[in-house]
Amino acid sequence: MKTTLSRLILILASLPFLMAGTPAAASQPRPFVSGSQQKILAAHQGKPFILALWSLSCVHCQEELAIFSALLKKHPDLDIIFVSTDSPEQSETLTAVLQQHALGQAESWVFADNFTERLQYEIDRKWRGELPRTYFYGVDHSVEAVSGKLDPARAERWLTQ
Repeated sequence: MKTTLSRLILILASLPFLMAGTPAAASQPRPFVSGSQQKILAAHQGKPFILALWSLSCVHCQEELAIFSALLKKHPDLDIIFVSTDSPEQSETLTAVLQQHALGQAESWVFADNFTERLQYEIDRKWRGELPRTYFYGVDHSVEAVSGKLDPARAERWLTQ
């Protein structure tokens, strides 16, 4: 019994070291509803970031996720917020796709309002729902919008401005 107790203590003492090498679980996307855009802007006040709108059914969005993954490897302090125009019922699939692109730890949201036009309007009054759609927010929250597949050189230029 003393040996069993000693082994148990050794195993429990080793757990923090064993867990340190385990990647953290990816978080589920947060519901993007009216007011979410303002929360995102407030949370990133005074810091540049990218807001990337995408969908599971968008072929170019999948290619763009690979571009963002490479960008984050090169610039690990860059904040990229992913907003999926899919539905909350697809959250597990959304998380899995982000994980496949090594983006599982990035902040992510999913449209959670059936009236998607209201959410589109809140993000950008000129946006009509085309995907992918990328917004580059400067430190002062000046914004540049890009529709269509992102050119990696374009993103690099924005980072060096």
